[in-house]
Amino acid sequence: MPHSHVDIDPAILYFGTPVVLLSTVDADGRPNLAPMSSVFWLDHTAVLGMGMRSQTASNLLATGEVVMNLPSVAQVDAVDRLALTTGRDPVPAAKQQVGYRHAADKFALAGLTAVPSTTVGPPRVAECPVSLEGRVTAVHPLNVDDPAEAGSASTFEVTVTRVHVHPGIQDAVHPNRIDPLRWRPLIMSFQKFFGLTDQVHPSRLATIDEEWYR
Repeated sequence: MPHSHVDIDPAILYFGTPVVLLSTVDADGRPNLAPMSSVFWLDHTAVLGMGMRSQTASNLLATGEVVMNLPSVAQVDAVDRLALTTGRDPVPAAKQQVGYRHAADKFALAGLTAVPSTTVGPPRVAECPVSLEGRVTAVHPLNVDDPAEAGSASTFEVTVTRVHVHPGIQDAVHPNRIDPLRWRPLIMSFQKFFGLTDQVHPSRLATIDEEWYR
């Protein structure tokens, strides 16, 4: 039986992407930690999408450095404690209207541990099973042809400079790989938290050795 579709106009299109805690520092070295899920990777480049009025965007423009910390489902409470907080002081009016508050120490608020990075200035999150250090290589403004939205959001291209993982998610045979059966990323779908289920079907793509992509 053929499926019918209906036309809708969603305000957001978060069909399911990994949650990332972005750690950055401002020009004076003060750290900030912010959850987001507008991210994807291609080779060793990450593409981050965010509003330009955020403290994270300001820090990225000021220093060009970031750590992309990937929480597992085990860190969901810590991630949720960061919701509706901002490093901006004063809090932008639009965020005040929906309940955002200023948080000066996001690591303490979330109960997470800051540890030094090796190639960039912002600290890593010790509890996150994956931490990707990186440097911004390009910024692309979005909605440039819309006078009402121009300048409100951009994508940041980030080159990954170092990958840190907890040993518990390493592949037992190939230490430079992640074992996807052990890795349980936290997923955001339409503002709600989810985790992965077990593998649902073998993948033909998995017949290609990962080293082919190097």
